[in-house]
Amino acid sequence: MMVNKMKIFKYSLVLLLLLLSGCTGSKSKKSGPAYFYLNQNRNLSSVGRTILVELSNDSAYPKVSSDVTDALYEAIQKKQLFGINVVRKNDPAWRNLQLDNFTGYSLDQLSAIHKTLKAEAVLRGTITRYEPYPHLILGLRLELLDLKDGQLLWALEQIWDADDKNTQDRVKDFYDKTIIPFGDGLEKGLGVVSSLKFFKFIAYETAETLQHK
Repeated sequence: MMVNKMKIFKYSLVLLLLLLSGCTGSKSKKSGPAYFYLNQNRNLSSVGRTILVELSNDSAYPKVSSDVTDALYEAIQKKQLFGINVVRKNDPAWRNLQLDNFTGYSLDQLSAIHKTLKAEAVLRGTITRYEPYPHLILGLRLELLDLKDGQLLWALEQIWDADDKNTQDRVKDFYDKTIIPFGDGLEKGLGVVSSLKFFKFIAYETAETLQHK
């Protein structure tokens, strides 16, 4: 058990170092998330069935967990990298495992998830911050773990602030090219004032980091 805990700790330490150093390559002015890790030795298209556990929530707005989880599910599903299903926190199968969303899992616990939910990987995380006013802010901490060997496949930690000009430009580009190519300016502007539209943009940027560029 001590070996398992040390292994999980090692992965967490690697992630922490990457987040602190920002080792994600060169960034353009309109670039997306800066602090993410993608395992260079694994092709995520070969991961297999993945479960997305409904996000934990450190904010004062509990409904946000479901909304952001749904947005992530939709965006990742569109990438068609691997099969993905959502597991809600009140799902009896998940509750029976008696696991917190963001504690370090031992290999035995990962194996239990694998057997109980018949999945090859788990995507879990926390809403670290959410503020609906005076302007939208959302913070996420996410990680994708291989359930067979505990290997960290991908991770991200980021805060999106709708008051940031760079973020506003990226939201506009997203709705210009992806969602509403012929919509009017007012409709596109909702991306930084509507929480659900902002979540869709964030989920899109998050899903984009799952593939090597």
